[in-house]
Amino acid sequence: MPSPPFALNHITAPYEDFHSLLELAVTLGLSGVELRNDLDGVLIADGTAAAEVREQAAEAGIAILSVNALQRFDLWNRGREAEAVALATYAREAGIDALVLCPTNSRDDAREPGERRQDLRRALTGLATVLADHGLLGLVEPLGFVECALRRKRDAIDAIDEAGLAGHFALLHDSFHHSISGEQELFPGRTGLVHVSGVEEPGIGVDAMRDPHRVLVGPGDRLDNVGQLRALIAGGYSGAISIEAFSSAVHDAEDAPAALERSLAYLFASIR
Repeated sequence: MPSPPFALNHITAPYEDFHSLLELAVTLGLSGVELRNDLDGVLIADGTAAAEVREQAAEAGIAILSVNALQRFDLWNRGREAEAVALATYAREAGIDALVLCPTNSRDDAREPGERRQDLRRALTGLATVLADHGLLGLVEPLGFVECALRRKRDAIDAIDEAGLAGHFALLHDSFHHSISGEQELFPGRTGLVHVSGVEEPGIGVDAMRDPHRVLVGPGDRLDNVGQLRALIAGGYSGAISIEAFSSAVHDAEDAPAALERSLAYLFASIR
């Protein structure tokens, strides 16, 4: 079974500046990285010019796979459109091809299911114009939490297809969100990027799992990352697999690069 290329989401090494992130990716033999707009003190929040980002990545021979992310994309209004245009402009100027789109994830979201579906289609229509104007692909990332407005990938696919916008959007399959959503169906042919992280803590139930529990994938993983990846690859997925670990235990580890190397070795060996 061929192994897709691996990449690194900046949240896995949030204290690294962009240059150091690229160096880490090169050291680990990775093909790409993902930028984030929610990390204080580093890209994109530190104001580094997009042209500089493009130049540094080209010099390192590392692709920038996405900007992560436009939050609450399904609540489409003038403010959200302005956010989308700003991120899309930065992505285009930095030589990035995709923008990650995350839905509303709040217990305070009082919309009825029908309202949510209507808002989703409206947002996809508005975003399609922004994406087309900037030459980008939108990566829709359903979040598996019970309170999420777009919890499962099937609902995203249905909305995209009903709007006739399959050429503008693909799925972002996140192994953590897939697991906690309870969704069984995979869409390898509609998937543009994969995020992986593991959960090893034995005493926590699926409904209580949250981002701080997400560690690097290893033999103790409870989410069946290996099974998910093998199924996606067998179904024809050949895109990148990006490491996205949110746990401070990963971020603060003294041997963080070595831990990443061990996790990558485990994944390489397990999905062949």
